[in-house]
Amino acid sequence: MNTFNWKRIVIKVGSALIAPKNQGCSSHFLLGIAQFIVRCRAKGIEVVLVSSGSVAAGRNLFTAGSEESIAVKKAMAAAGQTEMMATWDRLFDFASAQILLTHGDLRDRERFISIRETIFTLLEHNILPVINENDTVTTDNLKVGDNDNLSAMVATAADADALIICSDIDGLYDKNPHTHDNAKLLSRVDEIDSAIYQMAGGATSATGTGGMRTKIEAAEKAVSHGIDTFIVNGFTELTFNMLLDGKNPGTHFVPHENPMKEHEHWMKHTSKEQGVVVVGNDVKLDTSNDEEMITSDEIVEVKGRFAVGDTVLVRKGDGTRLAKAKSNYSSCLLSFIADQDDQNFASEFQQKTGPIISQQNIALLEKS
Repeated sequence: MNTFNWKRIVIKVGSALIAPKNQGCSSHFLLGIAQFIVRCRAKGIEVVLVSSGSVAAGRNLFTAGSEESIAVKKAMAAAGQTEMMATWDRLFDFASAQILLTHGDLRDRERFISIRETIFTLLEHNILPVINENDTVTTDNLKVGDNDNLSAMVATAADADALIICSDIDGLYDKNPHTHDNAKLLSRVDEIDSAIYQMAGGATSATGTGGMRTKIEAAEKAVSHGIDTFIVNGFTELTFNMLLDGKNPGTHFVPHENPMKEHEHWMKHTSKEQGVVVVGNDVKLDTSNDEEMITSDEIVEVKGRFAVGDTVLVRKGDGTRLAKAKSNYSSCLLSFIADQDDQNFASEFQQKTGPIISQQNIALLEKS
């Protein structure tokens, strides 16, 4: 059964599977997924479930036709979350645990590590972690926005071997299969580039918040960490039977042979920049030596407000994105030393206080 040699997987289930008619939770499409989870666990594969659906599950509890303001949607999420968890619990004869996250939790390094430890501890005690974005309290500044990308961040945090993203179609097609009869399914993607993104349309379901593009974004995050990623049709039981038989039922995104280190991956794909450090167009960053990453005389401008320890984007004046990194200086102090005409003062100041960016706290960006 376990021909993929997985030890731990993350499976993402969307709102369209949880509450397909926006009339509360339904187990109709969840039975096959639950059985898949049960059979995986029986074979020694640990499972983490990322489940959307709290807003869709709670919608039927509110006055039909009323305006769905942000406050109303938060209330729907609060009411629907308990129903969603109860629905999953009815399908299992083992314990599950609810973990509600915001992007603010994930992008804070200390909280990210705490989340990892919680997931590992639950799995050690044979408890199924069920993870969702905390829509009730999240804000635009703190939200991930879709559970596709959240599932990739969770898969990274959980050190998963595979990420299975359930969709309402069989996988990634070269064109929209709903409008093109000659659309072809891509069974394998070795590299995610601009051509792959161009194949992604908008959301195919009126219930969910993510479309194919967010699934590809999630796949890009996961494969860069060495995680097998699949986009599959979650509405058919055949999908999960094929996975259990070690066969690909949808689109398989092949993981990188040389995956990014965990901390570097977190910096690039999960941490959110709080400001921008603009450097000269001739600046090149090299992490292969022990030289200082950035000197004050290379800084052209400091944008935004950030504190010591916050993540910043380092880019050239022409817009080229060089890296994301943890700043050892606040924006106020960095602006001060960068504005000094006396470079000896700036150099001596940095010698006393340390580098602007430490080598172990930077992630180079492949795309400019």
